[in-house]
Amino acid sequence: MYKKNKGYVYEKVAENYLSSNGYKIIKENFVCRLGEIDIIASKNGRLHFIEVKGRINTKYGYPREAVTLSKQKKIIGAAKYYFMLSGREDLPCQFDVIEIIADRREINYIENAFQT
Repeated sequence: MYKKNKGYVYEKVAENYLSSNGYKIIKENFVCRLGEIDIIASKNGRLHFIEVKGRINTKYGYPREAVTLSKQKKIIGAAKYYFMLSGREDLPCQFDVIEIIADRREINYIENAFQT
């Protein structure tokens, strides 16, 4: 499976997980010059900027380990840009990671995975 196809599949799994747990998907693959956000969702008046990472197994580490400090900064920059465009600066937000390990059929939702 090509890398882009796997990423798409992992994001769809994450969206289904979020929807079944009461989250409203607002935007998928928000891209700007500052970075990309895989999923923007809301629940209970809070925005969730969610990075989705998946791997077939953990032979080379856990997917969450791929959310480096550099990646976090890009996500935070993209979130600030999203706020500017949307005019929703008044909403509280958090940065989460959804980790998918395919061979275990495991989904880990890591809330507040990093801060601004």
